[in-house]
Amino acid sequence: MVLDSLPTSRLFNLGENTLATKGKKSPAKSSTTKVTRIKASDEAKPVTKKAAASPAKTKTPKVTPVVTTEEEKPKRRNPLRATGDYFAGAWYELRQVRWPNRRATWGMTAALLAFTAFFVVLILLLDALFKYLFELILG
Repeated sequence: MVLDSLPTSRLFNLGENTLATKGKKSPAKSSTTKVTRIKASDEAKPVTKKAAASPAKTKTPKVTPVVTTEEEKPKRRNPLRATGDYFAGAWYELRQVRWPNRRATWGMTAALLAFTAFFVVLILLLDALFKYLFELILG
């Protein structure tokens, strides 16, 4: 299975405001970007001596130790304060809700009752049908 990771033509000119067409390049700007195509396949390629001799260099970030003093330690929160903050946030969110008007509320209530009635009848009919079939089988 061979996959191309890059398309055969440039789709977008990032330096210009217009989309590029296939095969056309802008005469004012020339691209100096080198494109490397990578093809995936099921076959393994042999490792060359050059690739084996010079492994890829990776930069490891320096880790600075975290020093905490007593002033920087997280302070314990007051449970009453946390509860008050929760309800204040909940009230703020409730004020942002766009509530439906009375007509929309009654329409949604009617739709809920209609769907509920439909599924109650459907389940009752299926129950009666299965009861009848089991009585025929068991006899």
